[in-house]
Amino acid sequence: MPSTLPSLSARRAALVVAHPGHELRIHGWLERARPMVCVLTDGSGSGGASRLAQTTALLARAGASRGPIYGRWTDRELYEALVGGRHEGLVALACELADALAAAGVEVVAGDAAEGFNPGHDLCRLLVNAAVARTAARGGAPIENLEFPLDAAPESSPAPAEPADCGGCRLVLDDAALARKLAAARDYAGLEQEVCSALDRHGADAFRIERLRPVGYGLDLAPLFSGPPRYESFGEERVALGRYREVLSFRRHVEPAAARLRACADGGAP
Repeated sequence: MPSTLPSLSARRAALVVAHPGHELRIHGWLERARPMVCVLTDGSGSGGASRLAQTTALLARAGASRGPIYGRWTDRELYEALVGGRHEGLVALACELADALAAAGVEVVAGDAAEGFNPGHDLCRLLVNAAVARTAARGGAPIENLEFPLDAAPESSPAPAEPADCGGCRLVLDDAALARKLAAARDYAGLEQEVCSALDRHGADAFRIERLRPVGYGLDLAPLFSGPPRYESFGEERVALGRYREVLSFRRHVEPAAARLRACADGGAP
């Protein structure tokens, strides 16, 4: 069954996202669970302007705390690591994340879903899955592993489809909580276009629902996609515009990174 509301504040929680601003999608959960928050990149994209300050202020208002991994890379550095096959840093980060979760006594971790929309989001999911698996392989206490969508509607089902009553956490925000969430999103500098697009596509009331679903897959993302991930076609556009030098490919870049993360997930040395 989905988690009950009182249990949210009673369990030690962590949130791990690829980019600052992703916490807006589960703002109500953020306020209730008050997690330790880890952010892989500074959200600078191709423009070079970090978004970390906005997330830091948002976390303070929600009562959440910064974790030890917070804007570790620029988006450009993450892109170059994937394109260049430099996976050592990714493996080390997954192992560091596992240590951080264990040291904090985390019982539930939430993070980006793998949607094939952005390679950074999918890589974040791989890192979380590897860290949770590593903790278990080393005899640590079990950690509930949850995901939430960043592109799809909040209540949407991932692929493959799952039963409606599958565990995890489902919140229905009251009017005050929804108003705080929408205000935080609209005031978040640097995400104006993304926020407007999401509200246009799904409608404001859709974000009253926050569904964090249990992760039923590990480091093999291929079964989640029926064809090439959408970020490949988007990457072609970015390369044509001169923003990036090479299109990130699932087969050439993301799958090899996942393969390298297996040693960490199995509990081996970084």
